[in-house]
Amino acid sequence: MAKSEYTYVRDFERPDNLLPSTWLVVRIDGQGFSNFTKNHQFTKPNDIRALHLMNRAAKMVMESMVEIVLAYGESDEYSFVFSKKAKAYDRRASKIATLLVSKFTAAYVFYWSEFFADTPLKELPAFDGRVVEYPSDRIMRDYLCWRQVDCHINNMYNTCFWLLVNQGGMSQQDAEKRLKGTFAKDKHELLFSEFGVNYNNEPEIFKKGSVLLRSLVPIDMTDKDGNSIVREKKVVQIEHCDIIRDRFWREHPGILGETSQ
Repeated sequence: MAKSEYTYVRDFERPDNLLPSTWLVVRIDGQGFSNFTKNHQFTKPNDIRALHLMNRAAKMVMESMVEIVLAYGESDEYSFVFSKKAKAYDRRASKIATLLVSKFTAAYVFYWSEFFADTPLKELPAFDGRVVEYPSDRIMRDYLCWRQVDCHINNMYNTCFWLLVNQGGMSQQDAEKRLKGTFAKDKHELLFSEFGVNYNNEPEIFKKGSVLLRSLVPIDMTDKDGNSIVREKKVVQIEHCDIIRDRFWREHPGILGETSQ
């Protein structure tokens, strides 16, 4: 950068480097998405097109930022987990967060027509983002548990709420009153006895959210002599699974891998 008499203004910039050897989690959230979903007539309680669009945008982000080891999404939010050893942008919080949010938002707009072919984009979607440091594997995993439990609680409530409104003929205010103070067992009973819905049979993407991780997959290739060969390549894949129990982490040891301490 060229020096001039005005270079002194850089002294006002504050360093925002994140701590070394910590997990970095960037969580993005849709801004004003209640109105956005209403204006674009999203299906309630879950619009599968919207969830697939969120996953597509998140996949693009993860493919372009190789130090992301896992991502988890539900509704209009996504959490991206960077390795403890990540060195992206010298671990500057503002750089990481702003770049990730801008990539995600751009991808959301870019891929919109693939999932909403008959619905023109009427307004620009917006997302905010924040970076949080987690010092241990356990705390990072507990963060993800928190988000998946949140997904389950919100989805069960919303499933009951919109059935009461759309099929039960209740107003939204009355549906809120009906569900106030209820527990999970009460909601299970309401769904089954009044609407014949077994919540356990609801799609996993609704109940558990979406998990993006890197997996080795065989790729058919041809060498310079025209011979067919099979190589393994890491690709970003999407699963809808339990990330709370230890089984997930045993089946995917590479997520923690060498970053564990």
